Amino acid sequence: MRIKSILAAVTCLVFSSTASADLTPWEDFEVSEAVWAVTTVKVDSNMGNAYLEGLRETWIPGNKIAQELGQIESWSIFRSELPNSGDFNLLLIVKFAKTEDLAPNKARYDAFMAKFTQKAADESTEYAQKNYPAMREITGGYLMREVTIK
Repeated sequence: MRIKSILAAVTCLVFSSTASADLTPWEDFEVSEAVWAVTTVKVDSNMGNAYLEGLRETWIPGNKIAQELGQIESWSIFRSELPNSGDFNLLLIVKFAKTEDLAPNKARYDAFMAKFTQKAADESTEYAQKNYPAMREITGGYLMREVTIK
C-alpha cells in the first residue's frame, strides 16, 4: 500500500511539473516576425563545386536583385563539411522581413522582372532544368522563425 502511495505521489509530481513547464508565447518566449525559407539539398558526391557554379548563374543573381529591391533581407548558402552524411549537405536560406513578403504580389514581381529580365529568367530556368537533376536532389523545404526564450 505504501509503495502505491509513493508511486501515485511521484506520478502526480511528474505530471504537474510537466504541465507547469509549458511555455507561453510572448510571455516566456517570442517568435520573430522575420521568416527564413530554408531548402535542404543533397548534392551528389564530387558535384559540390559544379552545383555552386550553377547557383552563381541562377539562384544568386535573383537573390541579389530581390535584396536590392528590398524584397528579401538576406540570403545564404551553407555547405556541410561532411558531404556524404545525412539527408542533405547544402542549405539554401533566404530571410524575409515578415510573412507577407512571401505572398504573391504583382508589383514586386514586375519590379523584379524589370531588373532580372525575361531573358535572364529563361536562361536560368533552362540551365537549372538541364543541369541540376544530375547534380542534386532537393530533400526539404522549411519556413523557419527565430525563437527567443526570455
